[in-house]
Amino acid sequence: MTHTESAMTHAEPVEREAWPALPLDAWEDTRDTLHMWTQVVGKVRMALTPRVNHWWNTPLYVNPRGLTTGSIPYGTRTFQIDFDFVDHRLRILDSLGGARMLALRPMTVARFHEDVMDLLRSLGIHAPVWTMPVEVLNPIPFEKDTEHAAYDAEYAQRFWRALLQADRVLNAFRCGFVGKCSPVHFFWGSFDLAVTRFSGRAAPPHPGGVPNLADWVTREAYSHEVSSAGWWPGGGAVRDPAFYAYMYPEPQGYADVKVGPAAAYYDTGMREFILPYPAVRTAEDPDGAILEFLRTTYEGGASLARWDREALEAR
Repeated sequence: MTHTESAMTHAEPVEREAWPALPLDAWEDTRDTLHMWTQVVGKVRMALTPRVNHWWNTPLYVNPRGLTTGSIPYGTRTFQIDFDFVDHRLRILDSLGGARMLALRPMTVARFHEDVMDLLRSLGIHAPVWTMPVEVLNPIPFEKDTEHAAYDAEYAQRFWRALLQADRVLNAFRCGFVGKCSPVHFFWGSFDLAVTRFSGRAAPPHPGGVPNLADWVTREAYSHEVSSAGWWPGGGAVRDPAFYAYMYPEPQGYADVKVGPAAAYYDTGMREFILPYPAVRTAEDPDGAILEFLRTTYEGGASLARWDREALEAR
């Protein structure tokens, strides 16, 4: 091993701000492009994995360098696709030792889609994906999307670093529930990190109406009563990043539940509780603020909905 290789192997990690600033105005074009890139990769996973209830076979997961599909079966082998926001690479690895890489840089969604499919084919992997984006207004098929082409490496990495912290705290919250609960996972359609608790009871059919998403897909996602919470990077009615919490079906009086911390509020348009990310990152105890928000929104809603909390919560 050369001196340079040794130095690289044993380099000290560089400590960066755990909760980075992420104002949407500074990186909205990159956010919108990343949204489409994650849909390309997510649809590969969806096309090749057995369906799991509530579409749990489709999300991505936060890892120490970015986002990953985890293992995807393909015949008798497996592969995975990773977004690396440290070295700014997309990596495809398979169980036969194959490896492919694509630099993350400003490029159109059309080019990204073409390159990803070419890399998969070079490994002998064919993924029949529907190329129309979901859960967005005015969708453009991947192969025709030359509108979204931004990639600001600094803000892409800040996005991942915020996800890393949100994932850590949401997993800590998840441990307090012994009933059915989802993993903490990143849904590329809605472009958010989520964890969902279930009462165990069936829910009334969801009304649907999600942009460019069949109602039967939404009804499968919400087939049972849920208390869901997570983090998204901003956009739409809530411009900047925020933690959120909601219940389906929403019990009467939920909007009036007393929740904390003080910065949290109920958004009547979205019908969700919101905790602004800027309030979290500047809090004296960010973890404590998030956990208070998650706990109070869940406890208030679960009590109103008469969940069997004695049986569902860890003691």
